[in-house]
Amino acid sequence: MSNRILIIDDDDLLRRSLAFSLEQAGFQTNTSDTAENAIAMVTHQRPDLVLLDIMLPGMDGITALKRFREEMGIPVIFLTARRRELDQILGLELGADDYVAKPFNPDLLVAHIHAVLRRVVAPKPSFSAQSPALEVGDLQIDPAARTVIRAGREVNLTVKEFDLLYALASEPNHVLSIDQLLGRVWGAEFTGEPQIVYVHIRWLRQKIEVNAEHPNLIITVRGKGYRLVPKY
Repeated sequence: MSNRILIIDDDDLLRRSLAFSLEQAGFQTNTSDTAENAIAMVTHQRPDLVLLDIMLPGMDGITALKRFREEMGIPVIFLTARRRELDQILGLELGADDYVAKPFNPDLLVAHIHAVLRRVVAPKPSFSAQSPALEVGDLQIDPAARTVIRAGREVNLTVKEFDLLYALASEPNHVLSIDQLLGRVWGAEFTGEPQIVYVHIRWLRQKIEVNAEHPNLIITVRGKGYRLVPKY
């Protein structure tokens, strides 16, 4: 079955043109001119990936991104005419899986879509539900139940945030490089940008650190990677 792509852009001509190009490339498509309508559509038919314009009437793309990624777990590629490098970094830090600036070559966009879909469905972590539960300091991590408790409080994590924490907690006080984390969490076949690790570390810290701006559990070791320092 072909993948379904949801296109969200307030430019009617662009939506029609993009839908035609993607259908020619073998995808199924749905389109929406607003984020609000798109979110309603997703409740009836879940897409495999969302193409999301940043500048939208009503709910903007950045707000919509949080809904799609954090609440629904749907990969998102930002489409935007804003071409500054800062915008790209902001998009990635907010959780976009990729970023394509307008105007773009449809073949290039298709390549980006395939790359994101490959790393969403293909990579497997180096552990499973059968992996042992971990108790590291005040952290309790159970792969079978996919639960994390810190200092008696349950912490709700996404799949990748959980996998990243488990990888770090498996070797407490040991530095894991970006390449090691990519391999263990995203899989050996991952071909995306290493920024995805930085982004997920930031999200993880926001949920599990006492003070995400001054982390003392997940420590950055400059030029080397990250290490988890148990707290008791």
